Amino acid sequence: MLKRFIIQRFLPGRDEKPYWQEYTLNCDPSWVVLDALEAIRRQDPSLVYRRACRHGICGSCAMNINGHNRLACETRIAALPNVIKIRPLPGFPIIRDLAVDMKRLYENVAYVKPYLIIHSPLPEKERLQSPDERKKLDGLYECILCGSCTSACPTFWANKGFLGPTALLKACLFFMDSRDEGLKERKRLLKAKEGLWECHNIANCVEACPKGLNPLRAIITLRKKMLKKQND
Repeated sequence: MLKRFIIQRFLPGRDEKPYWQEYTLNCDPSWVVLDALEAIRRQDPSLVYRRACRHGICGSCAMNINGHNRLACETRIAALPNVIKIRPLPGFPIIRDLAVDMKRLYENVAYVKPYLIIHSPLPEKERLQSPDERKKLDGLYECILCGSCTSACPTFWANKGFLGPTALLKACLFFMDSRDEGLKERKRLLKAKEGLWECHNIANCVEACPKGLNPLRAIITLRKKMLKKQND
């Protein structure tokens, strides 16, 4: 299959603004976009992008493909039109070409303490959790931190203090975890930082998630939890 790739290029400090560069490539029908980028890079070693696991697990290769945030390692070439336009994830500073600086996202995730907060003594074995309690974590734990949902969020673009859907989904995970003992601390963190109520329910984050998760539902769940337990 002959495909035309239009890729956004930009090196801060060298280029005044991003520009588009075209490549024509004969692609195998079995390829995903990452395979094409690897082939293009053999022609042009200056092209910069991220990739690691190649199995949709690490989230490194998230980018905007034909107007949608996707994982390059999961997006099949055969399912795309003959012209494929690729640019970096919107909303993040560009490091170079398709690689963006996600420091703000990682700092926001770290802020919500994405780990169990435990105050009771350690058990002899594991901390038990019933199947029903475990089921409440479905749709939350699968997040791979690719940043696609946060990149698609207009509130995140406009409000530098906004936590964003990735961080709020992670916060919801530990609000819902029956083993966690940090509810009061987590409530204080969310009250002190913009995010929970600044979300405008646009739902771009839902469409953008390559894993089919629903960050908006997680945000609504958090709001209910905060209101229900506001006197704790």
